Amino acid sequence: MSDHRFKVGQTVNYTPGFIGGVTADAVFKIMHLLPADDEEFQYRIRSASEPYERVAKESQLNRAA
Repeated sequence: MSDHRFKVGQTVNYTPGFIGGVTADAVFKIMHLLPADDEEFQYRIRSASEPYERVAKESQLNRAA
């Protein structure tokens, strides 16, 4: 397995597996790098519009423009 694709502080677009309170491609900031769950790295992410952090898999994230 290689390194994490994103870094702490980086802005990313988050696309959840299901749409539940998050608009598709919402903008989030990487807060913490987490270890892999099975074969995929995970991240703690946070949106400026939410008071809490979420956990997202690397495949749910893309670099924000």
